[in-house]
Amino acid sequence: MTQLKYRLSRLDQYPFMTVGLIVIMVLVYGAMTLAGGSTDVNVLITFGAKVNVLIQQGEWWRLFTPMFLHIGFTHILMNMITLYFVGIQIEAAFGHTRFLAMFLIAGIGGNVASFCFSDSLSAGASTAIFGLFGAFLMLGESFWQNPVIRQIARTFMAFIIMNLAFDIFTPGIDMAGHLGGLVVGFLVAYTVGVPRIGKVSVIKRIVATVVLIVGLVWLYLHGMAQ
Repeated sequence: MTQLKYRLSRLDQYPFMTVGLIVIMVLVYGAMTLAGGSTDVNVLITFGAKVNVLIQQGEWWRLFTPMFLHIGFTHILMNMITLYFVGIQIEAAFGHTRFLAMFLIAGIGGNVASFCFSDSLSAGASTAIFGLFGAFLMLGESFWQNPVIRQIARTFMAFIIMNLAFDIFTPGIDMAGHLGGLVVGFLVAYTVGVPRIGKVSVIKRIVATVVLIVGLVWLYLHGMAQ
């Protein structure tokens, strides 16, 4: 029984959600490569890239699928490295289920923001990864008295600023998607809570949830009306 508990504890500590997401994205990238190349527009559209006109015609799943697609080898390589090192920390702090929920909701939220503010075809896990950055900011705000968390939050704040500055001067980057994912990740982190570290104010959680829902609905409707 003791050995079983030890094995279950080790399993609980393993970041299998993070690793699982990376495996799925690598497999999808491989399938896209075999289908004609991940930089081919037709392949991207076939696999579910964000295309505003198609979403407006009813293909709503394109607000979900883009986070599993990548445009070129450098794109997936950089995103997977970032996802691994950020994901294992967030998954350890929030737990497997909460981590997955934040990743997916932030990815959708970033794509909804892109749908609202950008007409360009887009794909990539960056929207969801920025959501994980937002979760770090939530930890910093909620547990600022913890010196370790405070230092990590400061580090990630600097990292986020550098990334956004890079986005501004790099053509083809979906700034709306990145900012949307960041904000949604920050809000959804309050919604799911982080019991492994401590309690979060109920009022903050309610306010964050309401703002999250109202904001996503408004962005979606605004995108559909364009």
